[in-house]
Amino acid sequence: MKQPDASPTSLIVKCAQDVRARIRAGRKPQLKVPKRSLANVRYTPKIGYLKLKGERITRTLTYNTVKSFAQSLRIMELAKQTVDSGEEVSKREAYYISKNWGEARFDEQPESDAVMDDIEAMFGLNRERLGFVPEEKGGEVVGPITVIDLNQETGERVRVDCRRLGRGAYTTPTSVEGLQFETKADFILAIESAGTFQRLNNHAFWRQVNCILVSMGGVPTRACRRLIRRLSEEKRLPVYAFVDGDPYGYANIYRTLKVGSGNSAHINEFFCVPEARLLGVTPDDIEQYDLPTHPLSEIDIKRARDILKNDPFFQHHEAWQRAIQKLLDMGQRVEQQAFAKHGLNFVIEVYLPQKLSAPDKFLP
Repeated sequence: MKQPDASPTSLIVKCAQDVRARIRAGRKPQLKVPKRSLANVRYTPKIGYLKLKGERITRTLTYNTVKSFAQSLRIMELAKQTVDSGEEVSKREAYYISKNWGEARFDEQPESDAVMDDIEAMFGLNRERLGFVPEEKGGEVVGPITVIDLNQETGERVRVDCRRLGRGAYTTPTSVEGLQFETKADFILAIESAGTFQRLNNHAFWRQVNCILVSMGGVPTRACRRLIRRLSEEKRLPVYAFVDGDPYGYANIYRTLKVGSGNSAHINEFFCVPEARLLGVTPDDIEQYDLPTHPLSEIDIKRARDILKNDPFFQHHEAWQRAIQKLLDMGQRVEQQAFAKHGLNFVIEVYLPQKLSAPDKFLP
């Protein structure tokens, strides 16, 4: 899990020098950016995540590209200033800073976000190392784990015992690199919905099975994934995911947690959790537990078919192909909360204990 040895500043300076050298030589300056799409990634279990194949897009300074080219250089300049000063800039702040850049300013934040993604892909660095941080927090954490942080003012070590937070939970900060962990948990249970996470926390389910509960809150943020990755790797903990039984839960939430995404393939190595496995909810669970369902929408059907046709992760695993096809054949999707049909605590008293007794049967 090593990132390039060169510092962010040296990479930015070298890129700027190359641009200047081409201009002085009378040639058009260029920036070469990895193509960030599912079509430009491959998956093998040995690697453990979606990895870029190597196709790049060459962006040359022309009359039509002068604004976007200038924006890329200004974002690199801002990154250098941020890293050199030891500060951090939120993605939203970077967008507003650009309002001082005249014709190079961004009209909308998605434009500046896209340029940041290109820059981190070009340098092979995650944007946190370039000084840019998102506004959103990571997941909530409870269970037998102590998080050790530093007081930014005093430098004093702060210990947070995640077993002693009442009905609350520890909220993962935007960057988890400076954290240390103490735990004797047996595994991590990563949960899609905040409601299911809160029910399990209210009943101290983590104590019953000696696990760390992490609320992903939908598609997990980079900080949430990085936290789970570090715990899985450093503490050698299995990771089990509990998501809705639908194409979005499988392809957007679970797959992003386990192997990353095509759009972020340049940083999947640092944020995915290759050891993760899917506990549920599976198409087989719908039948076995007689769960109430909802019809697949047109978007669900399109996403499921796209998974089978184009996604290298799901194409690699026959078990996943069968599960997705079964979901299509049933024409139904199921939510985590569907277990409430059998009682509010059925998921705690019956479903999860039964599933956890046979983790070898989980989907890969």
